[in-house]
Amino acid sequence: MGKYQGRLCGDVIVARAKGEPDDLPAMRDVTTASGVPQVIFTDPQIGAVGLTEAAAREKGYRVRVVEYDMAAVSGAYVREPSYRGRAKAVVDEDRKVLLGVTFVGPGVAELVHSATIAVTAQVPLERLWHAVPSFPTVSEVWLRLLETYGL
Repeated sequence: MGKYQGRLCGDVIVARAKGEPDDLPAMRDVTTASGVPQVIFTDPQIGAVGLTEAAAREKGYRVRVVEYDMAAVSGAYVREPSYRGRAKAVVDEDRKVLLGVTFVGPGVAELVHSATIAVTAQVPLERLWHAVPSFPTVSEVWLRLLETYGL
């Protein structure tokens, strides 16, 4: 996050030096608390970005929650036969975009960046459906979440 904030600072300095507006819309959107990825490096790891179900409901979103047992994806077994994990996605039912995603399991920190892109860019679920995950990897959980949602 510090690197990102440093880049934003540089963008603002350059904009001001050129006499251009320094209120960058993308900066406002991404730097909200919902766009900041979080990882807790415990065993298992916990990674999240965006709103929790409770926070989304509190903000007035009409949400649907989709959960998936990450041990059921082929890549989890390849990684570790005794893999245990859980994925949870909070979907804005009106816009059909992800408001938040949480992963719990070994190595899930590696999944948070893709979740950050999906949440901050507000990628429609129908577009995410066409982002084919590598097989066999734990990232196949993306496909399973979308299938569970009903795409």
